[in-house]
Amino acid sequence: MISLHHLKSGDTVITSYGGVEKTGKVLQVDHEDKKVLVAIDDEENDLWFDLDNLYSIPLEESTLLRLQFHIDEAQSGNGRGKLYVRGPFSIRIFGEGHQPRLELHYRDETRDLKENITLNELQNHYYQMTNFHLE
Repeated sequence: MISLHHLKSGDTVITSYGGVEKTGKVLQVDHEDKKVLVAIDDEENDLWFDLDNLYSIPLEESTLLRLQFHIDEAQSGNGRGKLYVRGPFSIRIFGEGHQPRLELHYRDETRDLKENITLNELQNHYYQMTNFHLE
């Protein structure tokens, strides 16, 4: 299950309907009814989902590569974690036990995060830092 306050329009989530899981994009969040309108990939109609039927996507290397990040080999390794870059935005992921766990950087702003985040949380940080949606 996902937290309602972590969801924003444009976020990517996993939906579950009738035992079938599909990826979709959040279109609207209804805080009063605690429902989320999602445009599901490969579906014509947008659907409303309860929070019990929405899940976060783990932030993994395959997800970052699909979002057109690339690994900067020259800046990775030797205790410096792995650096993923997309234009002027970068994510450094450190190994277990390292604090901070993640470092987000865009131009003159750096955010040190002490725990792993999900794709929708990365999308929210990205938007706050760049004023662009990460899709």
